[in-house]
Amino acid sequence: MRSSILQTATRYLLPILLLFSVFLLLRGHYYPGGGFVGGLVASIAFVLHSFANGTNATMTLLGRKPLSLIPMGLGIAALSVLAPVLWGYPHDRPLGGRKFPIIGSLGSALFFDLGVYLVVVGVVLTILFTISLTDD
Repeated sequence: MRSSILQTATRYLLPILLLFSVFLLLRGHYYPGGGFVGGLVASIAFVLHSFANGTNATMTLLGRKPLSLIPMGLGIAALSVLAPVLWGYPHDRPLGGRKFPIIGSLGSALFFDLGVYLVVVGVVLTILFTISLTDD
């Protein structure tokens, strides 16, 4: 039996928590936060959805298995470190001189944080959903 109050709250909290996780991701390569903390907040949002609607509904919402996010994140993180080095630049080089309001300047650190974000979401959801699905 699912709580209708929790389902209604989750309907509003999921987009807010995901937006906040993206904010933490974008802000984090200059200030506290970043890919790890943003990934944890996104994972919490999906776990809350899972509590309210069931694990299978959350897996359907995600559209892919969380395990597939891990190699994607590792690939993005590895490319963000290797690509500048291949062209003879330091691995944490900003791309261009323009600064954006929340993000700051775009650079390889942002892409590294994006890779970490995907790995954290993939690992946390894989572990929790595996436990949840084997318990049913």
